[in-house]
Amino acid sequence: MRPHRTDGVSLGFGVIFLLVPLWWAVSQVVRMQLPAVGWLVAGTLILFGVVGLLGAIRSNRRTQEQPVAAQAVVEPPGDLPPELHADIVRELLDDPAGRFGREHPAPVEREQPAPVEREQPAPVEQDKPRPD
Repeated sequence: MRPHRTDGVSLGFGVIFLLVPLWWAVSQVVRMQLPAVGWLVAGTLILFGVVGLLGAIRSNRRTQEQPVAAQAVVEPPGDLPPELHADIVRELLDDPAGRFGREHPAPVEREQPAPVEREQPAPVEQDKPRPD
C-alpha cells in the first residue's frame, strides 16, 4: 500500500475509539461502576481498535506490485473503414466556432446610404450679469 495523506475523519474516529476505552480504564481505577452494557461497549471498542491496528500493521508488510505497461491498440469500432472513422474523429475534434464560420459565412456588407445632415439649432446664450 502506498503512503497517502492523513484522512481527518479516520483520524477523528480512531481517536474516539482510543479515548473511550481509555476513559473506561480510568473509571476502573477511580472505581466508577459501569453497567453490563458498558462492559460490552468497552470490549467491542477495544476489539475494533485491535483489529484496526492489526490491519494497519499488516498492510505495510505487502510488497508493492509493479504496474503492468498497457499497450494501446486502436481499432475502428464496428464495420467502419479506418478512413471514415478518422473523418468522424476529426469532425468531433474540430473547433465548433471555426466550423460554424466555415458553414455560415458572414453576410456581405451593403453600402450604407450617406447620412442626412440636419440643421443644428443655434446655441442659446446664457444670461450673463450686466456690468453696471
